[in-house]
Amino acid sequence: MKVNDIRMGTLGGALCSISASFSFGDLMQTALMAVVGTLVSYVTSRLLGKIKSKMK
Repeated sequence: MKVNDIRMGTLGGALCSISASFSFGDLMQTALMAVVGTLVSYVTSRLLGKIKSKMK
């Protein structure tokens, strides 16, 4: 058995055990929070840009 095969088997086992600990609801909540964070960041940067342009 090659060292690379052992590494791939170990990595595959680790990924399988990690993926079993996540539920679909957790993944959906994480995705929703990412979308909300992105929207808040975008709106904040646009508002700060408008405030900065008014100050000039």
